[in-house]
Amino acid sequence: MNAPVSPGTLYLVPTPIGNLEDVTLRAIRILKEVDLMLCEDTRRTAILCAKYGISTRRDSYQDHNKFRKTPAVLELLKSGKSIALVTEAGTPGISDPGFYLTRAAIETGIKIDSLPGACAAIVALVASGLPTDRFIFEGFLPPKKGRKTRLTELAVEPRTIIFYEAPHRIKQTLADLLTYFGDRRAVYGRELTKIHEEYVRGNLSELVKHVEEKPPRGEYTLVVAGKRD
Repeated sequence: MNAPVSPGTLYLVPTPIGNLEDVTLRAIRILKEVDLMLCEDTRRTAILCAKYGISTRRDSYQDHNKFRKTPAVLELLKSGKSIALVTEAGTPGISDPGFYLTRAAIETGIKIDSLPGACAAIVALVASGLPTDRFIFEGFLPPKKGRKTRLTELAVEPRTIIFYEAPHRIKQTLADLLTYFGDRRAVYGRELTKIHEEYVRGNLSELVKHVEEKPPRGEYTLVVAGKRD
């Protein structure tokens, strides 16, 4: 039996990373039943809502307004409102402002209900062919300050490493990884779960050559082998 939405609860609801069919029945039900949806990108979420007949009121919650909006959101939750947090794509709290709200809600004593669902990092990892028994998620590397330090630290990491990267930075990131890590095995996936999904597998030097020959498009998830003795 499905448990009804609980008053005063913050629901962390994963949404598809590309293919709109990659959403759970429970996620659809929760999004229909809560009092409010907080969205990293209301336009992106509107597409999902239109497909599944979700008419719940939506509001924006993103990096640019999280400090201003969080106190009001907490007050709504304390007053008994149920709220669902969704990211632009994937699982809230993974490389997005969801972490900030979740932590604030926990510190305030608000109940958190985290739903399972889509996550680009896990999708790419299991398709990579690289070891999955031990891995770390790094998200986006620092674009400037702290980048060299982080790359130096990660160069000796023995576990499989997962990165996110934007199309305008993927070429530089691959080149930097090759410089600091050496020519290791790696895989990148782009446009994951979409019509033009693509995986490119090989050594880092081969991935560099591939993005030089083919203009980068879409968001990238990069999986790199850990250091071997």
